[in-house]
Amino acid sequence: MISIDIVLLWLDLAGVFFFAVSGSLLAARKQFDILGSVLLASIVALGGGVIRDIIINDAPPVAFTNPVYLLPPVLAALLVYFLFSSVQRFTSLLTLFDAGGLALFCITGTLKAITAGMNPVAAILLGVTTAVGGGLLRDITANEVPTLFNARDLYALPAFLGAGLTTLLWHLGLFSGLTASVVAGVVFVFRVTAWRKGWYVPLAVRGWQRTGVGSTGNPGPRD
Repeated sequence: MISIDIVLLWLDLAGVFFFAVSGSLLAARKQFDILGSVLLASIVALGGGVIRDIIINDAPPVAFTNPVYLLPPVLAALLVYFLFSSVQRFTSLLTLFDAGGLALFCITGTLKAITAGMNPVAAILLGVTTAVGGGLLRDITANEVPTLFNARDLYALPAFLGAGLTTLLWHLGLFSGLTASVVAGVVFVFRVTAWRKGWYVPLAVRGWQRTGVGSTGNPGPRD
């Protein structure tokens, strides 16, 4: 029987890698050098976990106590360095890796909050914070409009779904590596489909229109 700690570690490392690749891809688009690519990959990959660990008072954060967490950002930067010249449809690739990191981190953040003794609502909120925190730091560092605040995209909502499902499965005694994979798949598909179809939630004020959106209210798919 695989322990929950092992499941959590592997999910966390996979999420770190996916987010790291998204950071390195953005660094490449911004024409950063290789060091900047590693740093941006590290910010997005480790930022959400550091925020999570600080909130639950797990100090120092695991990213600074377990050296294995430093390997995915370096690997991601090297991967993008050697392969980026052949990459097409850049935005699609960045979104796919970002969606993968989001899907995994909303699970690991929620699990760690639950095992730290937080109530279900707090666990869900921390799971979402873990999932979106790194991407927020990445976009701000790279001088991009944060995806989290993009009025024509869904970002936090898929993370809420994943965190909520994780919490439900845990309290029903049904959480396992298999069910975690299913939850991650659901969040990933939701995030990517929302991006492709241009799904969004209402603006902060009823009656306002989104800039650049046609009469259908759908900005359409993006490359």
